[in-house]
Amino acid sequence: MLFRRKNPDQGNSLSNESVSRRKDGRLRVGGQAVIEGVMIRSPKSMAIAVRRPNGEIVVKREGLTFFSEQTFLFKIPLVRGVITLIGALILGVQALNYSANQALSEEEKTLSPWAMGLTLTAALCFGVLLFFLLPLYLTKWMRFAIPMVSDSGLFFNLVDGVIRLIIFLIYLWTISFFKEIRRVFEYHGAEHKSIFAFEAGEVLIADRVKGFSYLHPRCGTSFLLIVMLVSILVFALIPHHLPFGYKVASRVVFIPLIAGLSYEIIRFADQKRENKGIQYFIKPGLWLQRLTAREPSEAQIEVALCALKEVLEAEGHVIEISTRS
Repeated sequence: MLFRRKNPDQGNSLSNESVSRRKDGRLRVGGQAVIEGVMIRSPKSMAIAVRRPNGEIVVKREGLTFFSEQTFLFKIPLVRGVITLIGALILGVQALNYSANQALSEEEKTLSPWAMGLTLTAALCFGVLLFFLLPLYLTKWMRFAIPMVSDSGLFFNLVDGVIRLIIFLIYLWTISFFKEIRRVFEYHGAEHKSIFAFEAGEVLIADRVKGFSYLHPRCGTSFLLIVMLVSILVFALIPHHLPFGYKVASRVVFIPLIAGLSYEIIRFADQKRENKGIQYFIKPGLWLQRLTAREPSEAQIEVALCALKEVLEAEGHVIEISTRS
């Protein structure tokens, strides 16, 4: 199938006032990989495309309300970053649940929606423990080997941040060895390629899209790296003399602020991505993505394009469909 993006002012497409766009005029789309598929979201809708065991691609599209970028909350700096993070978690759970039901055979479907939600909630708590609290405890115990850790608040938080980053890298490297996770990482690459192709105005067909990079500067992996760096700066503001329990609580309390600041940095970098200085700034995030994204197959790209097509239609883009030769 051939999907072509037309000029948004043609046909039944929406006006610039009714569609949220980047400052450079391009429609902002993003997404995530799911089980045997891809979820793509636009300012006011999301679509999930999944390939079933029989090879059929199924697509589910639904509009966004509270998490739509059309709401006034997305006009408020910092706040929109927190809403985006919460939305990514909630919509991600929904997308994963849908993809699991579609991609797995009847014998493999063992988790109910509630069980899936509880599992992902437990995973979120585990993430806070692993990436925020464990580094803090390890840094505390390092004071016996490095006295300066106890004497300098800045050095304490620097060591804490370095340990957090090391744990994060080891975690990503370890899970990449699992076959099922590698498949998800390949769909992650397919999502990036399809978005890059759309932003370039390319014909949305797999053999044209596959030439684009599977690394994207607006990726959630880059966001996590920025979170790691911003957390060092934010936690450095916490008085070093506070009891250890207060430091532990601060790691949780300041997560919304860190998420908000990180989102604004990623948003700014994406808008200025053509700037040479910004390109150097985003390179570490692209390097890190090599752990979470892989080169996809054409079949996986086709799934990502199905999801992308749905959200483009929801935003008023006219997409021509014709049979491939």
